[in-house]
Amino acid sequence: MMQRRHRRANAGLLLLLYEIFHVGLQNIPPVTLGVLALNIFLFLNPVRPLLEVCISVDEGFYRKSWQRLLLSPVHHADDWHLYYNMISMLWKGIILEKKLKSIWFAYVIAVFSVLIGVVYMVLELMLAKILDDPSYEMNCAVGFSGVLFALKVLNNHYNPGRVSSVFGLQISSKYACWVELVAIHLISPGTSFCGHLAGILVGLMYTMGPLQKIMKACAGGISSFTDPARPRDYYSEYYGYPGYQYRTPRSYYDYTGGLTEDEQLERAVQNSLNERDFDGATYNNERRPYGFWFPPEQHSEEEIRRQRLHRFERE
Repeated sequence: MMQRRHRRANAGLLLLLYEIFHVGLQNIPPVTLGVLALNIFLFLNPVRPLLEVCISVDEGFYRKSWQRLLLSPVHHADDWHLYYNMISMLWKGIILEKKLKSIWFAYVIAVFSVLIGVVYMVLELMLAKILDDPSYEMNCAVGFSGVLFALKVLNNHYNPGRVSSVFGLQISSKYACWVELVAIHLISPGTSFCGHLAGILVGLMYTMGPLQKIMKACAGGISSFTDPARPRDYYSEYYGYPGYQYRTPRSYYDYTGGLTEDEQLERAVQNSLNERDFDGATYNNERRPYGFWFPPEQHSEEEIRRQRLHRFERE
């Protein structure tokens, strides 16, 4: 009996490891891989028993056990809890880490992990006061699912217009997280509704609220902590979310000279042919407002041919 339970307890973990190696370690970005490794390691070697790492109003707020904000997201109740959370983290991490870049993504994960615990306690405390039911203050939660709901909000924000399948239903990605929140709670009443809701709210605080600006301000002194989702080019002040749908800059004419792409290419070819001086006369002082310049005068085909032959003879 104990042997069967032991094998059953490891089934989710073994399946998770199989999926990770099936994807390939070289195909998983470093922060995502680190999060997976940390959660697996702490599942096999928990820092403390679950009752001593889970987060609740009673333990976190009243008893000031603030270390639970750090420990509760990376501990899981069983191997299947770990499996489903880490499979979701695997795919969301691959997409978002490439989008946000590793340093910023690690920053997001760290901030979300702590902040979701705080929001969770606020929600539980509100329910306890509104419903006059102190039991909500005792609800203790563990697991990475709150962070995953926040990342789902980010993923839908940066990749709009998609359709997600939630338990077989085709739902617009804009509303998928809300439908999934209700569906999971109805199917598995033992899951933490407030924990998942806290993740959605933190995700919205980042995409639609002040959280992203606050994080940028806090990290402003570290040059590598810039949000890479914002393009770093001449049009950066016109960037827009989501999905890199940038607005056309107001001074677009200043960059193109009013020419189409084909006309710009043709002009660039002409400039490359005329880059050298004609008959010893140079045009270095000629103004080049669009990154290329127009010849000061037109020459006949015979004259151009003669000038090219003269130039090549001198070379």
